[in-house]
Amino acid sequence: MEPKKNPKADVGRNGSLYFSIGLALMLALTYATINFKTYDKEAIDIGQLNMEEELDEEIPITEQIKTPPPPPPPPAAPEVIEIVEDEEEIEETVIESSETDQEEEIIEVEEVEVEEEEEDIEVPFSVIENVPVFPGCEKGNNDAKRKCMSEKIQKFVQKKFNTDLAGDLGLTGRQRINVIFKIDKTGNVVGVRSRAPHPRLEKEAARVINLLPKMKPGKQRGKPVTVPYSLPIIFQVND
Repeated sequence: MEPKKNPKADVGRNGSLYFSIGLALMLALTYATINFKTYDKEAIDIGQLNMEEELDEEIPITEQIKTPPPPPPPPAAPEVIEIVEDEEEIEETVIESSETDQEEEIIEVEEVEVEEEEEDIEVPFSVIENVPVFPGCEKGNNDAKRKCMSEKIQKFVQKKFNTDLAGDLGLTGRQRINVIFKIDKTGNVVGVRSRAPHPRLEKEAARVINLLPKMKPGKQRGKPVTVPYSLPIIFQVND
């Protein structure tokens, strides 16, 4: 007996292919269903833009205020012209010619001596080659003369300065007076300046420094020069 089924018609031959196609369609349908979005109609309704309302905006009319022109300047006062009668006779000055004549004798001019003015050079006391010499400090080298001069000036000030003046002025404690003066090219003390807590102390310091004796002037390169000197005066006022 012959079989009725066609041996070439095998239904399960393409089963895996159909399964894959069906699975892919189901996945695509599922993905589309998940990502499907809906929007509220009222939320997306933005209305209709009316351009005519924007164009009908009223523009305020501004009035430009005109500044009145400044008043004209007052007329200038007329100059007063004083008429003076021309009665005085003015003698005209005759300018004579300064040109020489060939017959005029020429006088020879002797040599003119030009005197050189010495510059007032100041050299600090600490660096001068030959320091000023205070009376009684003639011996020794330059450093010994400098030290001797400082000691002599300090002793002189201590002896002449009126320290009781500070107490009379109501000052107490340690007092300091800074004095600056110069020893000029002749050895005299000039240009005394002082600074103190009270003007009367300044005057007293200047008075004492002006009493210093005349000294032998300092020299720089063998020439007398002016030497500035600073001196602090310090003393204690007892309560």
